[in-house]
Amino acid sequence: MRSSFRVLPLLALAALACTVQASSSSSSTPDGGKPVDPAAGKPVEQAEPADKPIDKPKVDPKEQAKKEFEAAMADLDKQFAAEQARWTPEMTASVEKLSATKWRNVVQGMKAILASSHRKPGNAGRDAFRHPVATLEFFGLKPTMHVYEVGPGAGWWTELLAPLLAAKGKLAVGMLDKNSDDYGVKYSARATEVLLDAAPALYGKVERVPTQPGAYDMGPAGSLDMILVMRMTHNLIRGNNLEKFLGKAHETLKPGGVLAIEQHRAPEGADPKASADKGYVPEAWLIQQVEAAGFKLAGKSEINANPKDTKDYDKGVWTLPPTFADGDKDKAKYEAIGESDRMTLKFVRPAKPAKDSVLGGVKAKDAPPPSAATDAAKTK
Repeated sequence: MRSSFRVLPLLALAALACTVQASSSSSSTPDGGKPVDPAAGKPVEQAEPADKPIDKPKVDPKEQAKKEFEAAMADLDKQFAAEQARWTPEMTASVEKLSATKWRNVVQGMKAILASSHRKPGNAGRDAFRHPVATLEFFGLKPTMHVYEVGPGAGWWTELLAPLLAAKGKLAVGMLDKNSDDYGVKYSARATEVLLDAAPALYGKVERVPTQPGAYDMGPAGSLDMILVMRMTHNLIRGNNLEKFLGKAHETLKPGGVLAIEQHRAPEGADPKASADKGYVPEAWLIQQVEAAGFKLAGKSEINANPKDTKDYDKGVWTLPPTFADGDKDKAKYEAIGESDRMTLKFVRPAKPAKDSVLGGVKAKDAPPPSAATDAAKTK
């Protein structure tokens, strides 16, 4: 639920190609199977039955995927032009001043940044649900930190973190290969590029870490102070990549570094795989998975809890704002609920693994280095 960018329905197109129906019939009767009028000696014209299957034109899935991709890329180009046009000289000067400020702490910096005119239209309206100051304080973020944001999407957090970390710290994001032959990879790379390139005054100092799908490259081993995973673990679970990601996160964080997780919360006891398809994850289960990767839970908060969220929507968490997957249907009802019920969890990479902790399925006292532990986890 991080991004407003369009998702290419490539799998849906492939399914469409498999369901194209063609009707055919064979007959030994004269004139293509039409009954003959014995008196007239010619075929009788009959009305087509109402339920006769209609031949549908065959769809070339590759051509359709290409059209979808080109339309999505054109949409990104429009977004890029619109965002560039929004940046006035006054806004640029204001953001340059914000980015040059050496903030004493998160509260001081966020007070100025949240009120800045550089924020995208509508983003400030999410503050009441996302509690950015309290959330970053809980995670222990400092303006001097080297922070990696997982999946910036449309940049709701990125537009806050960039000026907060620009002067004394560093913000990093992953960058896929924009020259890839894979439409999904190419689109995602362009989406991140559009976000960052449209506002160089804001994002000029953001580090772009080259990576490949599923690789989770976040920088050199032991280089990060914090990794932010904001409403993203359900995607890792859906792709069967949670274990791999946690192994890479453990490797890339410094000892004492923070793995900060905010996630839509499923009812306890829910099946993780099934609930992740709806965008939700059970909290106790997630804590168990993260601690099994060598992290220690340092705290959990109800900052982003929402008891109004019933979590039983046909279209999952995306039914709620800001996505409104059902469009205008029951929109007032979902607006009254607000954004999802979320867990807010702070984990740390211990300076030394606890004696009985598990890292990638191996007891800590026998644990190999984090990168090797990830491989060991796959063989469990």
